[in-house]
Parts: sequence; structure tokens; C-alpha cells
Amino acid sequence: MLDMHVHLIGHNDREANRENIRAFLDEASRRGLKEIGFADHDYYWEQMNFSLIREVAQEYPGLAVRIGLEAEYRPHEEGRIKHLLEQFPFDFVIGSVHEFDGWAFDYPEEEPLHWKKDADELYRRYFEVLTLAAKSRLFTTIGHFDLIKIFGVRPRKDILTLADEALSTVAEQGLVLEVNTNGRYKPVGEFYPERRLMEEIMRRGIEFTLGSDAHVAKVVGRDIDEASQLLRQIGVPTVVGFAGLDKVSYKLD
Repeated sequence: MLDMHVHLIGHNDREANRENIRAFLDEASRRGLKEIGFADHDYYWEQMNFSLIREVAQEYPGLAVRIGLEAEYRPHEEGRIKHLLEQFPFDFVIGSVHEFDGWAFDYPEEEPLHWKKDADELYRRYFEVLTLAAKSRLFTTIGHFDLIKIFGVRPRKDILTLADEALSTVAEQGLVLEVNTNGRYKPVGEFYPERRLMEEIMRRGIEFTLGSDAHVAKVVGRDIDEASQLLRQIGVPTVVGFAGLDKVSYKLD
């Protein structure tokens, strides 16, 4: 249906040229997606080419092509992000936390440290920073909500208790949370967020979007059908895309 989290330039390992843009859009079309959202990491800002994406998108009239940004949230860097967002009329903005206190925790070489740390404290600090991101009013979407589980470390405390303030803030701000299918291909081996969190998100009336987190074209739309089915199973009626920062609703049939 839609994939609102794809990375055209990956980890800055390819150019934002016509050939690569078409590869992503061809795969989206092949999978029958209605909407695709490019959201490269903000630290590759200088390599982005938003106008070219808009131009190539005209070749795909049956596909809604949106332009977003995945911005790394760090406390006290709101001004930096705000400045970037003023440079282009984005359709959506994903706020993500991949690091805190100077520790980029999702790199493979960081896995041993996850197992050495106190799991409850690890989760508590992660959700504390995520709550600040949600309060910042900079984002439409919070990315991979429970990314901290990436290596399979689980807290002793109830995850709903640890995530409570973050979820409350997301609901208060009217933000959207994504079902990010890429978690299945990480050591944890499951979507972000876990099903129990999905059920709580639905209970609180928070809206969902869908994203593969594709860093290569062939991964666009991966497991999106399954994610949609899972949301239907727990009673979610719709998912949302974006256009000009406004939500676009899609019924889950």
C-alpha cells in the first residue's frame, strides 16, 4: 500500500541520480504501492537532490512520490533540524533516535555493550530521549519506535511502563508511529515496534504508517503486506501517508 521510509542514497553509497531514483520507483510500482516516501538521513544533506526526485516522479503518474527527511534527534539540536526543514517543503519528517549521550548504539560493533549495560536503564534513557523528540514539534513521524531492542536485549520492567511517557507525548502531539519492517532483518528478528506495543498504540488512538527502511531499491515494500495484515488483525482501520505535512489516510481492506 505505502512505504514511507526509504533511503535513496543509502548510507551515502550511491548518488541521487535519475537511474537510482527510477530503480526505487520501479520497485514500488512492481509491488503495487500507492505511495512511496524518500527519507534520507539528514547527515547526508549535501548529497540530496529533491528537485530531481520531483522531476523523475512525473514519469510515474500512478504512484504518489513524497519527499521527507529522517532527522537524527539529539537533545539541544532542535535548531539545527529546524534550519534544515526550512530549506525545502517536505511532505513528512521522521524523527529518529539512533544515539544518546554520544553513543551510536545501533552499529553492529556496539552489540557487546548492549549486553553489558543494565537493560532497564538502557530502555529508560532511550525512551527519555525519544520523548524529547516527540515534544520538539519538528516531526510528523517517530521512526522505529523501539529500535533499542535491535540486538535482542529485553528489559526486566514492562515495556509498556518504560514507553508510557513517550507514547503519551506522541498521542498529545498527534504524531504518527511507523511499523518498520526492517527490524526483522536485524538480530532481534521482529518488526519495530513489537506487537504488544502496536496494540497499546492502537488503544491510545495513535495513527500508524508503514516503512521498509529500504537502503537499496530491491528492498522497497519488503514485508509491507504482512505489516498491513498484522495491523488489521489488531483492529487498526487505516494507515497514513503524507502530502505537504498533511496526513493522507488509506483504509486497510
